[in-house]
Amino acid sequence: MKTLKKIHIAALRLTAGAFALACIAVLSASCAGKSAEKAKPEETHIAVFVPGIVSGSPVYEMLVSGVRKAVDEAAAQGKSVSVDVVEGGTKQADWGSGITALAADGKYALIISSNPAIPQICAPIAKKFTQEEFLVFDAYSEGTPQITTFQYNQREQAYVSGYMAALVSSSSMKFANMDKKIGLVAAQEYPAMNDVILPSFLEGAKAVDPAYTVDFRVVGNWYDAAKGAELAKAMKSAGVDVIMPIAGGANQGVVAAAKEDGFYVAWFDNNGYAQAPGLVIASSVMAQERLAYEKTKAWLDGSLEKGKPMTVGMKDGYVDFVSEDPLWAQAVPEELRAKQLALVDKIRSGSLDLGVK
Repeated sequence: MKTLKKIHIAALRLTAGAFALACIAVLSASCAGKSAEKAKPEETHIAVFVPGIVSGSPVYEMLVSGVRKAVDEAAAQGKSVSVDVVEGGTKQADWGSGITALAADGKYALIISSNPAIPQICAPIAKKFTQEEFLVFDAYSEGTPQITTFQYNQREQAYVSGYMAALVSSSSMKFANMDKKIGLVAAQEYPAMNDVILPSFLEGAKAVDPAYTVDFRVVGNWYDAAKGAELAKAMKSAGVDVIMPIAGGANQGVVAAAKEDGFYVAWFDNNGYAQAPGLVIASSVMAQERLAYEKTKAWLDGSLEKGKPMTVGMKDGYVDFVSEDPLWAQAVPEELRAKQLALVDKIRSGSLDLGVK
């Protein structure tokens, strides 16, 4: 009995020892887990603020696609990063409160957007939220270190569009007339439109014939297709035979009017020949997806030169005229296409330097 009691006591001691060891092991694992959690890098959150609606807006579709590509690539390389896309709607008065809400949240290290009006909206927000950083495309701003902007050379973009519009307008093509008038339908008036796009569009047309004028009309917002169609029809009645719409969703109204009333369209910002085959005679584009990808990637790896505005254009491939699409060849006679390509090649090579307004 004494022997059995000794064995029993020994077993209890062994069990207690094992239990203690188990507890130590659990505690160690728990501490190791907590340590690993602490060692895990904090996730970087990026917000894309779209001043409008993504779907149906090529500029914003390209923006979102480029940012997501950069984030997905960084995540695949082991970086802890995510992106949220926030649509600000078509009312510009709401954009400031939308961006302020993102900055005040404290979650996002970077807010990305694209619109000439955004830097002015972001400037007072940046002063209030001093840790926030902003990356804005299709815009120009200097003097606020937290805001980094990239502006497309819209002087080049509008100039080549005006040149092509005047070539078609002065030709014997079906809907061309002798009035020497082309048109521009804008969503709103803003500095880049009034100071760069409109005068450069006219300058390009005058390079074909100094007699050209531009009929300029404003929708008043970025979405009213019915108003866009109404303006375009009135311009057609006034003798305009080529119209360039820069009006967001209202562009579709201009295209619909072209199909109904018979006039030509010069498309801006992306390849628009398929919008109305045979009627779209020009597509001047900006490489928004490429630039958004490259600069988001640069911000993520720390190589972005922050606070410095930059203008990019045809020489470095961020602005271009779409000439490879077979729909352009089907819409425009070879003689006119050859003249347009000669102009584009001069700008690409730098032999014709239009500068930046």
